[in-house]
Amino acid sequence: MTSKRSLFRRAAAVVSAGAAAVVLAACSGGASPDGHDGHGAAAASASPSAPASTQAPAAQGQHNEADAAFAKGMVPHHRQAVEMADLAPSRARSAEVKKLAEDIRRAQDPEIKTLSGWLASWGEQVPAEGAMDHSAHGTSGMMTAEQMDKLKNASGAAFDTAFMELMVEHHEGAVAMAKTEQAQGAFPAAKAMAEAIVTSQSAEIAQMNKLLGKS
Repeated sequence: MTSKRSLFRRAAAVVSAGAAAVVLAACSGGASPDGHDGHGAAAASASPSAPASTQAPAAQGQHNEADAAFAKGMVPHHRQAVEMADLAPSRARSAEVKKLAEDIRRAQDPEIKTLSGWLASWGEQVPAEGAMDHSAHGTSGMMTAEQMDKLKNASGAAFDTAFMELMVEHHEGAVAMAKTEQAQGAFPAAKAMAEAIVTSQSAEIAQMNKLLGKS
């Protein structure tokens, strides 16, 4: 009897140990080889609900010095174009010039806000009102104070001619800046804006030259 009881106890111990091994195997069966059970799936499911701010840099891409130079140069450049366009409603005679000026204002005013937002997000200083960054682009078609005063004092047909001649020069500077951004920039949204500037302002240059009888 003693021998039978001993055998029974040993058998029970083996069964118990085997059951424990099965339970342990079952618990660890879902673990990945690197031991991060479930974390990959949890991270994947959590990712879409992560705050947009944490995902924005990857979605927008990285910027470089050319992008910063483009934004710093284009902000004051656009400001001056808008200032020139604001003169047209009360001074221009031609309906085409008034329409052109309104198109310029409506296109460039929102871009000033966008460019300024990029600079702020990059930790760069937004150019102050009236400032022009000459470091990267030179004058880039910017009007002098004397040219702006002459435009402000003109009216009628004289204003129309002066406005278009100055704006052609101004646009040519913007197109040159935009082409530099296309070639050297890295920030996708800035390069897309540069492409739009080249397309729209080249078309406006052609339109103004035609109205001036130069093409």
